[in-house]
Amino acid sequence: MPSPTSYLLLNPSKPSSFRRLSAPRLSRFHVSCDAPRGGGRREVIPAGASKAKKQIVFFDAAPPVSQEGGGAVKKAGSEKLTQVGSGNAALALLRRATKRTLSVLSNLPLAISEMFAIAALMALGTVIDQGEAPSYYFEKFPEDNPVFGFITWRWILTPGFDHMFSSPVFLGLLALLATSLMACTYTTQLPMVKVARRWSFTHSGERIRKQEFADSLPQASIQDLGVILMGAGYEVFTKGPSLYAFKGLAGRYAPIGVHLAMLFIMAGATLSATGSFKGSVDVPQGLNFVIGDVMKPRGVLSVAPDVFNTEVHVNRFYMEYYDSGEVSQFYSDLSLFNLDGKEVMRKTIKVNDPLRYGGVTIYQTDWGFSALQVKKNGEGPFNLAMAPLKLNGDKKLFGTFLPLEDSDSSNPNVKGISMLARDLQSIVLYDQDGKFVGVRRPSSKLPIEINGNEILIEDAIGSTGLDLKTDPGVPIVYAGFGALMLTTCISYLSHSQIWALQDGSTVVVGGKTNRAKLEFSEEMNRLLDKVPELISADENLLDTKSTAT
Repeated sequence: MPSPTSYLLLNPSKPSSFRRLSAPRLSRFHVSCDAPRGGGRREVIPAGASKAKKQIVFFDAAPPVSQEGGGAVKKAGSEKLTQVGSGNAALALLRRATKRTLSVLSNLPLAISEMFAIAALMALGTVIDQGEAPSYYFEKFPEDNPVFGFITWRWILTPGFDHMFSSPVFLGLLALLATSLMACTYTTQLPMVKVARRWSFTHSGERIRKQEFADSLPQASIQDLGVILMGAGYEVFTKGPSLYAFKGLAGRYAPIGVHLAMLFIMAGATLSATGSFKGSVDVPQGLNFVIGDVMKPRGVLSVAPDVFNTEVHVNRFYMEYYDSGEVSQFYSDLSLFNLDGKEVMRKTIKVNDPLRYGGVTIYQTDWGFSALQVKKNGEGPFNLAMAPLKLNGDKKLFGTFLPLEDSDSSNPNVKGISMLARDLQSIVLYDQDGKFVGVRRPSSKLPIEINGNEILIEDAIGSTGLDLKTDPGVPIVYAGFGALMLTTCISYLSHSQIWALQDGSTVVVGGKTNRAKLEFSEEMNRLLDKVPELISADENLLDTKSTAT
């Protein structure tokens, strides 16, 4: 016979007596579910009792299974249990993997290593010239003569270190550090804040005495202590004989703010590297250009705004000089025009004083010599283009050439007047034999005779060197740094906790803090010294009222 199988049935109409069922080889027993009473003596419930009872029915054999569909139901139930079991196992495995991953990412040495690696790449980006043409790196880091014996152009161009701050290596390290910060916030900082916010009462005087600071106040009450602590800026809570107080909870929130601020900074830096535009242009005085014609995207997220249709006109370019003749400052008077030809903005910019319009910033970065206006024998003026001449060092030198009429055009050695200039304020002239003739200022209007020709310098036309940039990440980076400074200062606030327990006429006091532990002990001693003074003041007040009565 198969082993007995039990089923829980609700059958209020049947008595709890034992009886054999009429079906062959099948028996059941009714046992009342009421707890035994009267010293463990079981009460037998008579048949027809008015109160319905829950009964446990035992069968010595399983009830017959329906022939139609029974096997299918059993199989479907088995498959369902298998699916549920496999789903639970997969969910448990996923949870374990997630927990382990968060534990690895929130590791402090890993985060410090990531920060050092990012700092090293940033330092390397300041050493390696950024954004140059590949030929520049071929020449400066040749394979036949590696720098430091092993650094060639392949070490720079292959990982993208010629544009360090948008290279996959740099952006990948930023993403890894951001992930570590979020994991640390989730696994460490948020639980600490939850614990700090919890009202933690204790009813054990021994536990209070084990705190960093502990003391006892004879003939005192927790109400008196609570008044003193509230006066010192503590949030005070009482529950029966127990007291809990804290202050400086903002210091617990601050590390989360520091992490968020760092995430903002990295997000802004990433947006700057992948979503900005940059361009540079040299424009002679009196000419113009369209912003979109000189701007180049810096990353995959770069989207050209409508302001790129704006036209920039250089009204005037001029320079100021030191007494020694060196250039001290240079200026560009710029006008901006929209598609309708209407001037929308005008500003004179200089070094460290750029023009900003519609998210585009125009910087004054360089200057050049565009052309020289010259009259020869009263004819002209002729615009002679000035060419930059290569010199050793960073000094600038520009030159141009005025051919003479009697020169044979078929002769490759054409003779004429040479003119050189270091800046816009003076021009040095040489005759057709290369001999020095004199110096003239464009503003002097004084002619000079060279090889039988009267030469007059009318004007020196300069060109302005402008850098244009759009950087959508700058506001985010600035906001991140502002939040970082604020939350860093707040994080230095101490989070202090105090517990107290009324033990008869004595109050047991203990507390701890996460920072400034010496100052916390001094503060606690100072506050506890005020409790007897408060008690004495209360007693004097009561005596005064009693005397008055």
